[in-house]
Amino acid sequence: MAASSGVIKITDEGHFQTELGNAGPKLVVVDFTASWCGPCKRVAPFFEEFSNKYQRAVFLKVDVDECQETAAANKITAMPTFVFFRNKTKIDQMSGADTNALEEKIKQHIGEEGGEEEDAGVKGYMDISTFLDKKACECLNEDDDHPYAHCLKSGGGFLQSDCDEQLIMSLSYNQQVKLHSLKIKAPKDKGPKTIRIFINQPRTLDFDGADSMVSTQDLSITGDQLDGSIIPLKFVKFQNVTNVQFFIKDNQGGGDVTQVDHLAIIGTPISTTNMNEFKRVAGKKGESDG
Repeated sequence: MAASSGVIKITDEGHFQTELGNAGPKLVVVDFTASWCGPCKRVAPFFEEFSNKYQRAVFLKVDVDECQETAAANKITAMPTFVFFRNKTKIDQMSGADTNALEEKIKQHIGEEGGEEEDAGVKGYMDISTFLDKKACECLNEDDDHPYAHCLKSGGGFLQSDCDEQLIMSLSYNQQVKLHSLKIKAPKDKGPKTIRIFINQPRTLDFDGADSMVSTQDLSITGDQLDGSIIPLKFVKFQNVTNVQFFIKDNQGGGDVTQVDHLAIIGTPISTTNMNEFKRVAGKKGESDG
């Protein structure tokens, strides 16, 4: 049942899974709460306000006493706890009644731009940029004014090479992921042509190594594929990925400047949650969580 606030009150685990499934690629924000929890009551009006303010996301409320199975499956031990999902996959979590921190998390995962969330285009998979460990990512030969971070979000500017046409993008993830495909948006004359892909390297490759080593997969991109179309990867080779490196060897026009407007890596995290490991939720009725 959806409240006028836009918050959906979950009745049981089946209802919870249905709502996660219905949301598809949209961000889902779940408030795990309890009727006896003082901080939960204080944060509730703000959660309702956010549900109206950020209408591209889905907001669910789960009472841990009424939905013990759902709370246990998500290992909830303190209230309030907010868990963030996309494509039925948990992407983040925070505990406590800090409404400013909660709103920042929502902005982070929904994107502060006003545009609609792009569907990954592959059922059951998502743009896994949300799992990047950005401190461990780097790009060799990027232009200072057009760094790699610009191409990892749609409409965020673009990546451009500096001294010549070649680029090495090294992207690390905060958990193991599976890679399904790529989507690249770039100008037809300056966009990537030959891309060599390497996974799980101990360090960022140099250009000589990237040119001579055996890659996980080599791609030859046509200009027509640079419109954001799905570019499949050899899925069986990308099952347990902690980092991926893209060596862009040349571009479509043969010039000295390569440009990438948007690179989306489509995949899924490898779930480590065992849904059968149900544990009793800490805390009982009548207790206050701070």
